[in-house]
Amino acid sequence: MTISLLDLKAQYEQIRTEVQGAINTVLESTKFILGPNEIYFEEEIAKYLGVKHAVGVGNGTDALVIALDSLGIGLGDEVITVPYTFFASAECISRVGAKPVFVDVDPTTLTMDPEKLESAITAKTKAIIPVHIFGRAANIRRITAIAQEHHLFVVEDACQSMGADADGKKLGTFGDIGVFSFFPTKNLGAYGDGGLIVTNDDTLAERMQMLRAHGSKVKYHNEMIGYNSRLDEIQAAILRVKLTHLDDWNQKRQDIARKYNQLLDGLPIQLPDIGLENQHIFHLYTILTDKRDELKEFLEKKGIETGIYYPLPLHLQPAYSELGFTVGDFPVSEAACKRNLSLPMYPELTDEQIDYVANSVRSFFKEELMP
Repeated sequence: MTISLLDLKAQYEQIRTEVQGAINTVLESTKFILGPNEIYFEEEIAKYLGVKHAVGVGNGTDALVIALDSLGIGLGDEVITVPYTFFASAECISRVGAKPVFVDVDPTTLTMDPEKLESAITAKTKAIIPVHIFGRAANIRRITAIAQEHHLFVVEDACQSMGADADGKKLGTFGDIGVFSFFPTKNLGAYGDGGLIVTNDDTLAERMQMLRAHGSKVKYHNEMIGYNSRLDEIQAAILRVKLTHLDDWNQKRQDIARKYNQLLDGLPIQLPDIGLENQHIFHLYTILTDKRDELKEFLEKKGIETGIYYPLPLHLQPAYSELGFTVGDFPVSEAACKRNLSLPMYPELTDEQIDYVANSVRSFFKEELMP
């Protein structure tokens, strides 16, 4: 049996007619930039998330950069984030001229550890970027409470967590700004790049709308230096179709994760923390094991594709060598990078496939533990 880490074709087959109809409508309209689908999608996703404003942009990285820019963060400022995440979570800080400051993650949730946050705050700190990694909610209420105590902005990196909740409220809506990615592999993925910024602040929303379009409100009248980063009309049309299926897809991911957790219970691996209802929507199903590399090779021979997210923490990336970090500075993140392995996860996985993956993992450890 061959099982891919993610099967986008299986999803497409379910919605083929809807998607092709949406694309054809755009092509017939010949309105390709900031057209009606983009406008409607912003309204629909804002309603879904429960926020006043949603601003579609070119990709998730641009969304992070524009979010920080809209807050006036720049040279001489510090922004706190985590070292166990995709590079863009810190790259955006550097891109606006600020300095990334890292806080280690909690060993259970793999999200920002609030207990280590306050010690990282200085007079130069202007914002915090907590990351809802793999679809798992960070301790966002505690993080925002600390931010409020120190008069700091919170930009939620919810790029992997569209649709997840914390206490019945959607992730991305707790801070001053929430940021999402529509990269094709995401739970709500486009068929190309795409990103979203959300806020309840009217002034910030207007500024972000200007920044995405060369700093202008009126065409050819540029009030600030901006970007060329607008959500493509065809992608917006596709996302409108997919949004109607998102909750169902997320529920299936959660069901699969629970099955994995039951089938893999008792093995010498750390299973992902599911949290309370809807706190984890499993963009990735990631386990931690000291036998990561050996298990990955074993599963590949069984026809099972796996992924490593991520192999190197941000503080040890060559791009940040000038910050002077060394091995041991953020031990939880470093350990997670050495031990993480993502198993196949997508809504269309069958019980037979889930059983095959789980039985293969169990078979590996049985062989490892045999005298």
